[in-house]
Amino acid sequence: MTAPITMFGPDFPFAYDDFLSHRAGLGAVPAAAHGTEIAIIGAGIAGIVAGHELMKLGLKPVLFESDRIGGRLRSEPFKDGAGAYAELGAMRFPPSSRALFHYFDKVGIETIGFPNPLAPDTPSTVIELGGVKHYARTKDDLPKRFAEVERAWAEALEEGAHYGELTAAIRARDVATIKRLWHHLVESLDEESFSGFIANSKAFRELGFRAREMFGQVGFGTGGWDTDFPNSILEILRVVATGADDEHRLVVGGVEQLPRRLWALVPEVMAHWPSGTSLASLHNHVPKPGVAKIAPGTTKKFAITDRYGTTTEYDAVIVTCQVWLLSARIDCSESLFHHDLWMAMERTHYMQSSKTFVMVDRPFWRDVDPATGEHALSMTLSDRLTRGTYLLDNGEDKPGVICLSYTWSDDALKWLALPLDDRVRLMLHSLRQIYPTLDIAQHIIGAPITVSWESDPNFMGAFKANLPGHYRYQRRLFSHFVQDDLPEPHRGIFLAGDDISWTAGWAEGAVTTALNAVAGIIRHLGGTAHPENPDPIDRWSDLAPVRLVE
Repeated sequence: MTAPITMFGPDFPFAYDDFLSHRAGLGAVPAAAHGTEIAIIGAGIAGIVAGHELMKLGLKPVLFESDRIGGRLRSEPFKDGAGAYAELGAMRFPPSSRALFHYFDKVGIETIGFPNPLAPDTPSTVIELGGVKHYARTKDDLPKRFAEVERAWAEALEEGAHYGELTAAIRARDVATIKRLWHHLVESLDEESFSGFIANSKAFRELGFRAREMFGQVGFGTGGWDTDFPNSILEILRVVATGADDEHRLVVGGVEQLPRRLWALVPEVMAHWPSGTSLASLHNHVPKPGVAKIAPGTTKKFAITDRYGTTTEYDAVIVTCQVWLLSARIDCSESLFHHDLWMAMERTHYMQSSKTFVMVDRPFWRDVDPATGEHALSMTLSDRLTRGTYLLDNGEDKPGVICLSYTWSDDALKWLALPLDDRVRLMLHSLRQIYPTLDIAQHIIGAPITVSWESDPNFMGAFKANLPGHYRYQRRLFSHFVQDDLPEPHRGIFLAGDDISWTAGWAEGAVTTALNAVAGIIRHLGGTAHPENPDPIDRWSDLAPVRLVE
């Protein structure tokens, strides 16, 4: 059998899934360190995973949270919605996210197929471009031009990125081949944008501008790619080569269950703490308030001041919030990080993202018009304001949910200043142009739910997406957990979260960087990984991302 594609590298090809499942565990700290308090800033999935694993080691994680547990794993229930909810942050999860799925399995999360365009779990898809509507149940129902564009993308990947050889190496976990191929791509493509990569490919040059425009509007997999066109092509290659854009799963009942169940989970095996201990019980069931200040301590290494002015000192800190907050929202002492790392944090480029959901009386989109044989409403990709419309079926006897619009970057900014009712009105107007005889509004029940992550002061953006030339910055951020060569004042504070990872925007990156930070904490307190289960620090010299000349 062919091995499954996983998020194994390509920048740092460490097998986090094997590391997590190993019977020896993640390591140990000296008994004298048991009970040591470790501050964790942010109770999103990175903070919760880090806290869970540190607690198992016998340490006392102290989580600070400015809003609510879960971060951008946020499942917002509709009021009186019989269990219906809106996934405001991450909502589709590739099985290649093996570290993430380790925790799904640990807490009993159930997933089903996500209704992406033309996916097996999608009854039908409508693509509307330039006022022309195409209805399809499979790719074969689309005009020939779509297949030509899809083929051009495949050829561009092969021509410019040795795609077949790279993905085969990732499947086989062939570290030597991955490093050889990826190091060459980093050196040759770091300054290349996504749009430049496809425009310079032979296949897209032959098809012309309209084909690139169609690819940007429609894409293949989750939908259009044009909001990513200014970003580094390396960002896109990481996504497609590791299967991050394929076979997505939806969490039954909402993905926020993951951080909340881990928060309450009592580990079967745990050092130091009595039976029945959980993160929730260590915190009296509520995280500490959000952080206002991080500074050098007097009796311990770090002083953390919460939003109400209470200061407590800690031997070590993990920071999982988005890095912009360390200069824009948190008074973080400049002395805690080297100026090159501050530069990397300040140059981080975040994507905007907007979603608007409505609850409807039933999944009426499954109704079939006897005259045309088409569904009343389909998963819809459009060049209109809505861009992507997704249909979430909770069962025939339950209210359904429509994500009227899911947008990024400039498309998301178009909605930013508009109040909720205006958003819904304009979205329904756009969809009415595509489905002129369908009255979606008559099916809407309850109050709509919307989000613009860039306007949330606790996030200031949805997820990182590196621009061309930003590889060196990302390497500085990712590498920060390996601290042997850092000056003493810079040791003991660790960065984690998806924007520290190579796969920002995917929960897998938040999980794996949390595990990196845990490895750093173990070393900082005089501990080690188990010799039978080397951790990311043990493997750093062999697997470290290529370093470009500065």
